[in-house]
Amino acid sequence: MKRRIRIVFEEDPAITDIEVLVRAPVRDGETEALLERIKEPPPGSLIVSDTDGAVRKIDQTGIVSVSVNGKLVQIVTEEDRLTVRQPLQSIEDKLDGKRFVRISRYEIVNLDKVVKFDFTLGGTLRLELTGGMETWASRRNISQIRKKLNERM
Repeated sequence: MKRRIRIVFEEDPAITDIEVLVRAPVRDGETEALLERIKEPPPGSLIVSDTDGAVRKIDQTGIVSVSVNGKLVQIVTEEDRLTVRQPLQSIEDKLDGKRFVRISRYEIVNLDKVVKFDFTLGGTLRLELTGGMETWASRRNISQIRKKLNERM
């Protein structure tokens, strides 16, 4: 049974840091998940909760792509595929802006995992990613992709 979470804010000018106290009847999986969610993630990590509610820490360097699949978001890493219920924009805001680029309304890729870029005569861009994955960039995102590539050179 999922318990209700009650949040109380108390202003205390005598302290300088933010203090969080979690009180629960037992320290169980739900409590652990809450504690993980409020911890500050280490640099280069992405904290997400999967469709089962479990909190997961993902090293951003291992992410190949992040894409929308219906109402869910799928994060593809070199080892795994993880489905989460967070908006793509929310995840994009947490990703390293120098490493990741949005290639369409529905997908973000890690530029470190791009093996090959292929511009077609029609002006579209095909990307070949690590692990044999293939995806296409929308035309309206091509200028942003080129800009990111130029910044990296």
